[in-house]
Amino acid sequence: MEKRRDNVVMDKSYAFALEVIEIYKFLIKEQKEFVLSRQLLRSGTAIGALIKEAEHAQSKADFLNKMNVALKEANETDYWLDLLKDAEFLSDERIIKTKENVKSIIRLLASIVKTTKNSLGKS
Repeated sequence: MEKRRDNVVMDKSYAFALEVIEIYKFLIKEQKEFVLSRQLLRSGTAIGALIKEAEHAQSKADFLNKMNVALKEANETDYWLDLLKDAEFLSDERIIKTKENVKSIIRLLASIVKTTKNSLGKS
């Protein structure tokens, strides 16, 4: 994917989705874990898809909704990563960068949501 300077959150979420896919492959091949890994794959790849959808939102309210859902998916992904680590399917070493990346995406999305809400006059 070609990087664009004007959409950092899209670029980060796309790279993150690729990380999640790699973890998913590891989980199903090496750990033979098929349920939690599928949840991680779904939520981890949905973040970027929702951000991509928001690029062509029909209104600011539609944009806000899509970004809010992307934020929820990012939070859910963080949960699945913690659960997989605590259930000893993933080591700290294997996911430390992935955890940092999802936290960064969460911060970006939270900021976008807050700014958009303020511009719409919502609290």
